[in-house]
Amino acid sequence: MMIKKCLFPAAGYGTRFLPATKSMPKEMMPVVNKPLIEYGVDEAIQAGITGMCIVTGRGKHSIMDHFDMNYELEHQIRGTNKEELLVDIRKIIETANFTFIRQREMKGLGHAILTGKELVGDEPFAVVLADDLCVNEQQGVLAQMVALYKQFRCSIVAVQEVPENETHKYGVIAGEMIKDDLFRVDNMVEKPEPGTAPSNLAIIGRYILTPDIFDLIEQTEPGKGGEIQITDALLKQAKAGCVLAYKFKGKRFDCGSVEGYIEATNFCYENMYKKNDQKVELAKQSTHKGQ
Repeated sequence: MMIKKCLFPAAGYGTRFLPATKSMPKEMMPVVNKPLIEYGVDEAIQAGITGMCIVTGRGKHSIMDHFDMNYELEHQIRGTNKEELLVDIRKIIETANFTFIRQREMKGLGHAILTGKELVGDEPFAVVLADDLCVNEQQGVLAQMVALYKQFRCSIVAVQEVPENETHKYGVIAGEMIKDDLFRVDNMVEKPEPGTAPSNLAIIGRYILTPDIFDLIEQTEPGKGGEIQITDALLKQAKAGCVLAYKFKGKRFDCGSVEGYIEATNFCYENMYKKNDQKVELAKQSTHKGQ
């Protein structure tokens, strides 16, 4: 079965960005001229996914508004050069279908994914954590993972190597390499104590999950802080069948941290916005010359 839907857990408070996130969802924080979550939606569309399932929370209405038409704004800028600034978001709205559900309690990533069950249904699906902005000049990270899913038909997590002194910030996997950059998972630990990580391969915010994950999450006991971790459910899945870890091609920015957010903004400005601006200007000059 093809991957048709992508789940976006977006109910968190974004406390590391207070006071900015007191009234604005962290997913709507701009990276140059687009909100963070839009980069994730773009990546999903590039992977051939059109069903966007967003798990929201209190005070997140602006996410719903962003992925909807704004007729007053459209009318106000119609016929001006500002109209072209909405071209990209119009394409997204026309291409993708958006559904929303509210997560009433913050009980960890596993619980957020379980909350999206009724939006996803009984089919394999992708998960994107908008905090992780991933870019690649050619095939996006999610597209790389969808291609692998077509071959292996099992859950897949994206991983990257991190310094040993940072493994305590992540879920970390260990496993057998079955080909370049692809591992069969046999162990997975959420935020291991310093010096106890099974490897330096850290899980980042891209997943392909098979629908049996929902039953496994329901069977998972809450851990530290009452949170239900997706890594616990994935480890059960790995022991019972197969979970793959894929060391993806591309760059990843941790926009959940101030440093990572600034790095992502600088990168996107220099490598996306600026270059696109230059292309638009050249196109205008070419049009004027042809008149």
